[in-house]
Amino acid sequence: MKSQRTRFWVEAASAVTTGFLAVLTLVVPDWIEAVFRVDPDAHSGSLEWALVAALVATTCTLAAVARTEWRPRRLSI
Repeated sequence: MKSQRTRFWVEAASAVTTGFLAVLTLVVPDWIEAVFRVDPDAHSGSLEWALVAALVATTCTLAAVARTEWRPRRLSI
């Protein structure tokens, strides 16, 4: 039971983190270039949009998995 709750908190924290990064990328799209000091897309914005899409998909998946972990298991007879 404890491992299920630990797994929930890890999944929930990961969902919050990826959600935060998705919003950050929408608000400040050049943070990647500022932090890593590289410009892989030559300021076209394609990397940022791909990153937002991937982060949103990851956030939704992690939130769904955490939700299933949170719900108590029903015994089937």
